[in-house]
Amino acid sequence: MNSFNRLQEAQQTLSPIFSSIDTKVKKNLRRVLEAFRRHQVGVHHFAGVTGYGHDDLGREILDRVFADVVGAEAAAVRVQFVSGTHAIAAALFGVLRPGDEMLAVAGAPYDTLEEVIGLRGQGQGSLKEFGITYRQLELTESGEIDWQTLAAAIRPETRLVHIQRSCGYSWRPSLSILDIEKIVRLVKQQNPETVCFVDNCYGEFIEDQEPPAVGADLIAGSLIKNPGGTIVPAGGYVAGRADLVERAAFRLTAPGIGREGGATFDQNRLLFQGLFLAPQMVGEAMKGNHLTAYVFDQLGYPVNPAPFAPRRDVIQAIKLGSPEKIIAFCKAVQSYSPIGSYLSPVPAQMPGYESNLVMAGGTFIDGSTSEFSADGPLREPYVVFCQGGTHWTHVALALEAAIEEVGQCEG
Repeated sequence: MNSFNRLQEAQQTLSPIFSSIDTKVKKNLRRVLEAFRRHQVGVHHFAGVTGYGHDDLGREILDRVFADVVGAEAAAVRVQFVSGTHAIAAALFGVLRPGDEMLAVAGAPYDTLEEVIGLRGQGQGSLKEFGITYRQLELTESGEIDWQTLAAAIRPETRLVHIQRSCGYSWRPSLSILDIEKIVRLVKQQNPETVCFVDNCYGEFIEDQEPPAVGADLIAGSLIKNPGGTIVPAGGYVAGRADLVERAAFRLTAPGIGREGGATFDQNRLLFQGLFLAPQMVGEAMKGNHLTAYVFDQLGYPVNPAPFAPRRDVIQAIKLGSPEKIIAFCKAVQSYSPIGSYLSPVPAQMPGYESNLVMAGGTFIDGSTSEFSADGPLREPYVVFCQGGTHWTHVALALEAAIEEVGQCEG
């Protein structure tokens, strides 16, 4: 069967799943629209201010809208956040103090947090260098949360529990909202004062609730991923309990300034519009994930999640088994990207990552991975991670080329 026919067959088989995703998109869009109406968003909120950014009405309303959408008391949605990692770091440094412990409950965190925590690097001002200790609970052999260990894991010094919603660069199931709710409940039973923090990257609008709605104290993520709707040019967010959001904002700006400062550089319209578009864009990425999983499962490659499994983020992993196949896959995706299709991805070191990476990302916003993208670290077991997709038809076109380049699994 050629690649075109494979995609046609996959499309027909997945049609009921695509329809169910559209239903979820409608529900999430309703939530966004209700927040826009509640706060009476108008064109006057698109205007920004200069300098210190004091009294930026658009920024203040956007914070309230975003908080409503994710079920939080407060939010800080800022173009000054360089990335999701930056927003997460601000949240961690905002909450934790010398002598506190941070406990990661879903195994090792995403690679870019290793230097923030102090697992790699020296002299950078990591949490470790400020006297904050770190501990992590390993996952079970099947990649699940070790619920029995978690039920007795909280110590008096455990100030913050780190919950990574997405699988990151690991071969494990990403967490569902129900998983996060169960984690929060177990932690709070042991110590109600322990802060439950969720790295929410890649998970926004996958389900019809966000972590604060099920008890998480604080979340953080990137605006050039899911909640930016493919058009927000930069930034990140923190949301949750009002006091904790303010603490994170103090780390972004300075103590005493917090959320009161920060010019928006006339980006307010794009921030509002991106949030409006986000449910639809995430829905299309989910369809692309199912499509990717289906065709590569048919080719004999291990895929995570499985083709018909519910999505928990916008990441689809394929275990290709060799560096050559990862590079070939990424080259095919890059050749079908709207931007930089003439470029050929090559492995290279990236800031914040331990292993060399190969990345295909011909996106309109640099690094966003909102259009169909693929990347992976060149280390065993050689897994490529696909993300994004503004419309599943674009994913299908790129997959036709990727199938031809990678071929049937030889294992």
